[in-house]
Amino acid sequence: MSTIGFLACETTMPSAGERRGDAFEHDLMIAALEPAFAAEGLDLQVIDWEAPLEAFDGFELVMLGTAWNYQDKAEAFLARLEALAARGITVCNSPEAVHWNATKTYLRELAEGGAATVPTLCRSDVARAELEEAFDHFDCDRLVVKRQVGAGALDQELIDRNALPPRDWRFGHRAMIQPFLPAIRDEGELSFIFIDGELSHALRKLPGKGDYRIQSLYGGTESVHAPASDEAAAARAIVEALPFDRPLYARIDMLRGESGALMVMEAELIEPYLYPEQGPDLGDRLARAIATRVSSK
Repeated sequence: MSTIGFLACETTMPSAGERRGDAFEHDLMIAALEPAFAAEGLDLQVIDWEAPLEAFDGFELVMLGTAWNYQDKAEAFLARLEALAARGITVCNSPEAVHWNATKTYLRELAEGGAATVPTLCRSDVARAELEEAFDHFDCDRLVVKRQVGAGALDQELIDRNALPPRDWRFGHRAMIQPFLPAIRDEGELSFIFIDGELSHALRKLPGKGDYRIQSLYGGTESVHAPASDEAAAARAIVEALPFDRPLYARIDMLRGESGALMVMEAELIEPYLYPEQGPDLGDRLARAIATRVSSK
């Protein structure tokens, strides 16, 4: 039986003293994967990505799982993935993909390749002057400021033109500035889950009442979405535009623009939650894809 690692972190591990508020999503993923992996002769083991390297002896493949603290330890995280690969362990998704995907300026590269992306300004930091510039640039009344290296809406801010922060305010991180798009509340964010390049399932994510963030930590909810053929094609085109071999998994998050076309918000390749509740055969798909990778080593 091949041993497969599921990389978690100090606040998603069931053994953690105080788990994250969304750690139940880790539990849902493991519940979906374990029986499917066992049926394919795969022994799934949850392990903290920061465990000693020797703890990974005997692992044939690791998937990045719920390593949801990586954004604050990005260099150490990438170094660990490279160290695992150097030991002959297959890392999914690859260190190359993680390096490309960790900084959200990859959106600029996708846009240059012809992808429709949410309009974005990238800045080394954001002060009030940059906000005023962005409001004029986008001709909008609300802006979303995000970390270039971040996940789960950590430190994200929604700023109104008529309620600017104090003049000495700074965001404090390398940043992306985007216009707030009402579609996030009206239609929601559409996410497309791909396993080994094939569409597994899609879902609609809506923010909770009084919020604009779609993550469960902030009251966001999800429902199954049956994508139209053009929607699925738009998401698949992003997967095919990635500058490396087909990843084991990808979550393409999209939002509809004023023209009616879908735009890429993020191409999540590192440790995205894959929503097994909306994709009942997710475990089987992942198990088959991993079994193929292991058998071809």
